[in-house]
Amino acid sequence: MDNKMPMSRKSVRLLLAGLIVMVAGYVLLAGGGVKDPEVFNYAMFDFRRLVAAPVVIVAGIVVIVVAIMRKPKEEE
Repeated sequence: MDNKMPMSRKSVRLLLAGLIVMVAGYVLLAGGGVKDPEVFNYAMFDFRRLVAAPVVIVAGIVVIVVAIMRKPKEEE
């Protein structure tokens, strides 16, 4: 019986790196609340939340897909 892992160590590391990148994107997306709901906060529409955070999250998803789809090399 063949007891090989379906993912290599490098693929698992890539998967974890992609998860860390995605978490970083969600951290960029968070914040900017106000205590008074009557006051409009223009910081909600800054570059970090509208452009940078979604790009970082998508980059993390791409890294995860590459890690999952990567075929491990045959080690003999």
